[in-house]
Amino acid sequence: MVERQTMSKKSPYTYLPSDETKIRMLHFMKLVREIEDRIEKKLYRQGRIVGGVYVGRGQEAISVGTAIHMEKDDVVAPSHRDMGVFLMRGVTPRRIIAQYMGRRTGLTRGRDGNMHMGDMNYNVIAFVSHLGDNVPVAAGVALAFKQRGQKQVALCYNGEGATSRGDWHEGINFASIHKLPVTFFINNNAYAYSTPMELQMAIKDVAMRAPGYGIPGEVVDGNDILAVYDSAKRAIDLARSGGGPSIVEYKTFRMTGHSAHDDAGYVPPELFDEWKRKDPIVRFERTLLEEGALTQSRLDEMQKECALIVDDAVDWAEQQPYPAPEEVTKDVYYEG
Repeated sequence: MVERQTMSKKSPYTYLPSDETKIRMLHFMKLVREIEDRIEKKLYRQGRIVGGVYVGRGQEAISVGTAIHMEKDDVVAPSHRDMGVFLMRGVTPRRIIAQYMGRRTGLTRGRDGNMHMGDMNYNVIAFVSHLGDNVPVAAGVALAFKQRGQKQVALCYNGEGATSRGDWHEGINFASIHKLPVTFFINNNAYAYSTPMELQMAIKDVAMRAPGYGIPGEVVDGNDILAVYDSAKRAIDLARSGGGPSIVEYKTFRMTGHSAHDDAGYVPPELFDEWKRKDPIVRFERTLLEEGALTQSRLDEMQKECALIVDDAVDWAEQQPYPAPEEVTKDVYYEG
């Protein structure tokens, strides 16, 4: 839940969160980092994870700063580096770790052992590896909202690589024609697996594609959570008020390989050094300390709290059962 905001007169942003909301966002950013670091750097290396691991290290501000604006009945279609979306919607770290361990209490009840997860109890649509196919799905959800006269919105997340797929363009076109209440967020982390952006499109910004569909497009610093918060609120408000879809492109960087088994040897080392200095969590911590919104001791406590939450999640998940063989087809085929 987000409190009502007032127009800011002393910042470059239209909307600013309260100090309470800022601290809440930092908590979730740090919790995302702690969960994904534990999964990738420890559990996966120890052979305790089932399946692959794809994290969003360096992109935490985007999922947290956008999803915080969602209302209870809104629907979200995240991608594979949007862990913050799940946490912001109320999915617990226990269930997330159980998911990665392939346990029955994970979001897919052990039928998938990694991040292909969703739960409509939280209005989170699961995704598959054909990234971009969630765009027409999100547009369809938004069409239902419009036809029913409901004020909900759909949020859809993709990386810049997915925007080169045909289904991405088809979904954007459909949403724009029908002026649907859906917002498209692009995590532009510079590499689609090993392909840099300049080798997959001849434009500087993904958002440049928006005018071709007659919708607004905006480029935002994805490592500045205040900029993310501001831009997301404006885009979501536009959709909710009947103004139709928009594309918000967040410039960021994937501070790791494409997956846990990828050493990212194709990325120039200096890029990692450059973007480490732009780490969105460190940056936001510095801002809050300078503003006096929190103290260093409170910051240290928050880090310990996140570690304890993940400790508990791992301990709980390891005590959970694997699914029984006869359960694997349940909810796969129509059973009347």
